[in-house]
Amino acid sequence: MKITVVGVGLLGGSLALQAREKGVAKRIIGVDANPENADKALELGIVDEMASLEDAIPLTDLVVLATPVNVISGLLPRVLDALPDGKVVMDLGSTKEIICRSVENHPRRRQYVAAHPIAGTENSGPAAAFSGLFKRKTMILCDQEKSSNAALNLVVSLAQTLEMRLSFMNSVEHDRHLAYVSHLSHISSFALGVTVLEKEKDESTIFDMAGSGFSSTVRLAKSSPDMWAPIFTQNTENISRALDAYIKRLQRFKEVIDGQDEARAREIMHQANEIRRVLQGIDVKMGGL
Repeated sequence: MKITVVGVGLLGGSLALQAREKGVAKRIIGVDANPENADKALELGIVDEMASLEDAIPLTDLVVLATPVNVISGLLPRVLDALPDGKVVMDLGSTKEIICRSVENHPRRRQYVAAHPIAGTENSGPAAAFSGLFKRKTMILCDQEKSSNAALNLVVSLAQTLEMRLSFMNSVEHDRHLAYVSHLSHISSFALGVTVLEKEKDESTIFDMAGSGFSSTVRLAKSSPDMWAPIFTQNTENISRALDAYIKRLQRFKEVIDGQDEARAREIMHQANEIRRVLQGIDVKMGGL
């Protein structure tokens, strides 16, 4: 199979590397608007060649859109316009409703599969890509009934070859859930990072006092603003509701601390400890692959 990867950064580059390692792709064509990314992807052997989108589409069996979500929603109709019969396009965006809506009435809609791999790191660019990123992670496929059986089967087969778990849901449900379990955590990390930087002007003090707890909590604040700002824009309504709930919870916690109500603080933390059960369940599922 020949694959074109549009956006040869962390996600697109990692998919290309793992697809090559697994023998799925005979040839991988890269497309990237950033010349430095293009050169780096070639240097690292992520792709066999770089090309324009227009030149790459007729040569490929599968087009993978791995750009920021605002770029995906603009590119997807163009790709479907040029996509030959029997060929497939998928995206790896962290939002789904607006992207799916952009091609809702497109005559080639059934050649598109809406996908979101729950995988990533705080790093970005081709140098951050590695072949094991998707192993034992979940690939969410959305609105699968709107894709042809052939297109869906191709993407399912690819995900299984990459050793991923599969989950199916509609695009609206996807964005609602991701607002809580992904988008909110990134906002919290960004906010914590800015708060500490504003209050602790002496960076050496941050370095001296910061422990593993701070590092793990603020790790996501290193994520790409170019990737995440459009996600917040495309999922504004769901994220706003999640933030309302989170802010109210923080305010209640603040009131407990202000009142030195240690018993209530312990109760809240014991409730929060229940997340261990959820995380252990996730670990069990991941280990079952």
